[in-house]
Amino acid sequence: MPKKSNVGILASAATKEEFGDKLSSYTSLTSKELEDLFPVKSDREELLELIKIVNSSADENAKKAELVGKIGKVSGAVLKIGKKFVSGL
Repeated sequence: MPKKSNVGILASAATKEEFGDKLSSYTSLTSKELEDLFPVKSDREELLELIKIVNSSADENAKKAELVGKIGKVSGAVLKIGKKFVSGL
């Protein structure tokens, strides 16, 4: 079994509010924004999977390939983040 990332460990041990507080330190989103965007556990799991891909040490092409392969698992997180970004313009 692969070793959990620091973000994964935080998410496993945290409540929804704690999760938002901890994850907001890794993103430009506030804890409240994260809670609003990812209100249920399955949403947060999608986000964690996306973060693992983005933060991996792989090169950009490998990250893109992994994202394509896992798009079904992270598409909700991608759409929510995209909508948040576009609404902020």
